[in-house]
Parts: sequence; C-alpha cells; structure tokens
Amino acid sequence: MFPAASLLTTLLLALSIAASPVEVRNSPVTLPIARRLNTSGGAINLLQHDQSRAAALKNFKGDSTLSRRTGSITVTNDAVSYIADVGVGSPATTYYLIVDTGSSNTWVGADTKYVKTSTSVDTGEPVAVDYGSGSFSGTEYTDTVTLGDGLTITAQSIGVAATSTGFTGVDGIIGIGPLILTEGTLTDEPDTTIPTVTDNLYSQGIISEIVVGISFEPTTTESDANGELTFGGVDATRYTGTLAYTPLTTTEPASYYWGINESITYGTTTILAETAGIVDTGTTLILLASNAYDEYKSATGATLDETTGLLRITTTQYSELKALNFVVGSNTYTLTANAQIWPRSLNTYIGGTTNYVYLVVNDLGTPSGEGLDFINGYTFLERFYSVFDTTNSQVGFATTAYTDATTN
Repeated sequence: MFPAASLLTTLLLALSIAASPVEVRNSPVTLPIARRLNTSGGAINLLQHDQSRAAALKNFKGDSTLSRRTGSITVTNDAVSYIADVGVGSPATTYYLIVDTGSSNTWVGADTKYVKTSTSVDTGEPVAVDYGSGSFSGTEYTDTVTLGDGLTITAQSIGVAATSTGFTGVDGIIGIGPLILTEGTLTDEPDTTIPTVTDNLYSQGIISEIVVGISFEPTTTESDANGELTFGGVDATRYTGTLAYTPLTTTEPASYYWGINESITYGTTTILAETAGIVDTGTTLILLASNAYDEYKSATGATLDETTGLLRITTTQYSELKALNFVVGSNTYTLTANAQIWPRSLNTYIGGTTNYVYLVVNDLGTPSGEGLDFINGYTFLERFYSVFDTTNSQVGFATTAYTDATTN
C-alpha cells in the first residue's frame, strides 16, 4: 500500500512486465512463529475492528511519493492479524508484532515492555500513531532490529509505547507500508518521515530490492504457523501460478497505501465497477463500498447477523454461492464459495454459533466514488500469494495450493 504510481500508466505497465522481483526458492532467513487467537477481551468483533481501521485509512491526507540478499521471516495469523517474532536490542528481546502493510511505524511495548541494551538510543522525540482500531504514544528510540538469521538492521527507528490501546496480547506493530505514512507521527517534527524497516534493509545493503512477498494460508485452528514474510524478493515455493503485476493506483486516498484498481463481479454480475482500493494485511475481512456490499448481500440472500455483525447464510445458500471475482487488469482472482466464508471451526471466537455459516465480505461503511472503495484483507490474501514491490511501483498476485481449498 504505497503511494501513487506514475501518471504514465501504460509505460508503468510495460515496465512491470520487464521488472520482476528476484525469486527465492530456498529462503535462507526464517523466523519461528506461534499463531494465536487473541480472545483475551472476549469474542473478537471483526467488523468493528475493520470498519474503525477503514475510517482511519480513508481519512489520511498528504503528499504521496514512492520513495541485496533476500530472506524470509515467518508470520502468524491470530484471527485478526498476522504476528511475527521480532528481536530488538543486543542481546535481543523478542516481541510479537502485527505485520501491517497499512502503516509504517515499528513500535513495541504494548504487552512486553521495552528492554534497553547497549544499542538503545533515546532520541527524545515523542511519537504517536492512531490506527482507528487502536493507538499508541511514547518515545522514539533507535535500536538494532533482528528479523531473522542475517536480517539485522542497525539504528532502526522504533516507537517505545508509554500507553497503547487495542493491542492486548501483542507487543506492537512492524509497519511495512509507505514512508509517507510516518509523516506526522513525530509530535515535535510533524514534517519528518521515518525510514521503515524495509527502507533500512535496502539502504543498509541487506536486500537488493524494496520488495516484500507475503504468503498466508487459510486458518482453521487457534494456533498455526502458516505464513511467511520475504524481504527483498519472492519465494517461488509459496505459489503455484504465475505472478502477475498491476501498477499502483494514482487515485487518492488509496494511492497513499498499497492501492490498486479492480472491479468485482459476483458470478457474472458486476457489483463494483473498476475503482481504487487497497490491499491490507491489517484488515481481516473483505470490505466493499456500501452499494457493492448491498448488491452482494442481495445476490447471496444473506441476512445480517446481529451478534457478529457479519452476513449469515443457510447451508442451502452456501451450496448455491457463486464465484466472487476480483478483476485486476487482465487477470481475475476468484474466491470460491468456501473462500467467502469464515472458518466454521472458529465461529465461537467471533461470538458466533457453531453451525452457522458467516460470510467474510462486509460493508466498508461508505459509498463508492470516494477514492478507496474496497479493502482486500487477509481473508483475500490467504488465498493468493502477494508481492508488494516498491522498486517497480506495483503489486503482484499468484494462485497458491490454498486458492481453492475447502478447509473453511
């Protein structure tokens, strides 16, 4: 979700074909994980979390500009986010951080408190970020950050939280979004941007391209080590199809993030004409502009479940679900009927009933035509390999062994 692509879209399309990230078939850098469902505060309110986040994402305003070995770390799905184990300091303390493509600050201290070591430098700068679904405020430090064997960044800016809300059970965020999103987060230097983890991996010569490949898989249990985050390239062992790229959108505010243009059809019926939206690991559901959501609800025959806020269908309606197609450029990415539903084995964790069938498509809360008309959250991403390519100003997708899985 980085800023605007070139206005010369046709030129960018041609460049995207020629410029493909390096494939890493045997990634040398991995980080062990443990996936958790965070229900410490009771049942997870997916819709409230996602809609609050969406409102904050849409409200961002600013001037957007896109700003040598490859390695991977593993990431964990906790039913709301994917979590990576990240080391900070020397010797390193391990923190469990949400992998977020929709923000760019990296910070710790929500649960496990920051441990100062010989590499810790207090800059004295107050720092704060509001995510809509949560927030933190504290002090900026620079420190050594370790993402895995060989992926070590020196003097990385990190926020050390004095207070935080909405992050129970995790320690903070590793932000892999655009540089522009760090602007305004240093309270006393609102015009200053902070180099992100990915920026510093590149500037320190650790990776040769500013590219992040992400592999998720459908989740049906409380704990499952089922993801991988690759810095500096892509892992060809994680996808089965051909990676296809699309240029970043120029439409604001989607252009401030990993924004793309797409249209969506349910079966053969277009429910959302081509428009701009974003791809976001920090959003759980697939959120559509209200008019497209209403069409999807009507077409599926779903009813609103008051307890969860999700759409609910009968088993008969489930058997009749049509394909939900995301048309990106000349490529179509299809969610099967099973991919459109929440894992039934996890229904109780979202306050649902065991034998009900809930849909993962929901309402963005605003109509189309506002510059950010959809969010493809991780329920979309767990069916496709995704590549966030700053170097070539593009996003890529490919099918995986789980695209047509029936595990839900």
